[in-house]
Amino acid sequence: MLRLDAAIRQYRRLQRLSARAVVSARGAWRLLDQHALDATTPRYLARMLPILLASQQAAATSASSYVDEALREQGLDLAPVGELLPMSLVGSASDGRPLESLLVAPVRRVKQLSADGVPVSQAMRAGRASLERIVATQVADAGRVATGVEIAARPRVGYVRMLNPPSCSRCLILAGRWYRYSAGFQRHPQCDCIHVPAVEDTADDLRTDPRAYFDSLSEAEQDRIFGKAAAQAIRDGADMSRVVNARRGMFTAGGLRLTREATTRRGIGLPTRLMPEQIYREASSRDEAIRLLRRFGYIV
Repeated sequence: MLRLDAAIRQYRRLQRLSARAVVSARGAWRLLDQHALDATTPRYLARMLPILLASQQAAATSASSYVDEALREQGLDLAPVGELLPMSLVGSASDGRPLESLLVAPVRRVKQLSADGVPVSQAMRAGRASLERIVATQVADAGRVATGVEIAARPRVGYVRMLNPPSCSRCLILAGRWYRYSAGFQRHPQCDCIHVPAVEDTADDLRTDPRAYFDSLSEAEQDRIFGKAAAQAIRDGADMSRVVNARRGMFTAGGLRLTREATTRRGIGLPTRLMPEQIYREASSRDEAIRLLRRFGYIV
């Protein structure tokens, strides 16, 4: 039986980190003068960047104890072959770009909306909403990518995707089966699904069983999440994965092949660095993946 206690605790831990970061982000956003964005953007970034860096670090650091706890719940004592370096996952966005360039995007959105004739106050609200999505996504991804590295560093371990209801149709049909360590974790912005480390597919909980979760919903909720026609097709016995386009709007962290800069634990600058999920795609074996994770400073 796949135990989910540790996974639920980790989900709540990441949610608390994300919520605190979002609240702090709202404070940083208020440092912007809507009539002088260029002049006030530097002070917004000076406040916002440390907030997100600290939140990423906390999320990444939590992965080691979480994976150990989740495996112990299943009666497994599988030590990693290397130690995760949480700081190696801090400072980059999910797609590999520097965080600062991502944090400027909501300001650019305000400028574009204003140029399109949207009232400044409304544009500012849209920009803040964009910032909140970015912060929530980047904190969650730091935790997820760190968990992925911890899984890759343990022989035989893969993962089962756990839903955190309410869940969308795209996430729902990806839950419930065992994935190899090298399978990229598909998600959309603000997705709150997480890995459950496991050595085989032992899912038997509605959070890891798509059909059980679907059946737990009212017909009205099924229609809302899937669309009325698709929900009826599933109720009539259609294959859920054929009804839903699972990859629509989904992405994996490390979408770019390389980060633009990196620093090893010794402070030696690297011109380029493969992101962890790119390593899993490139590596021909788990041993090679571990070697590359070491080479690029994710584990020691």
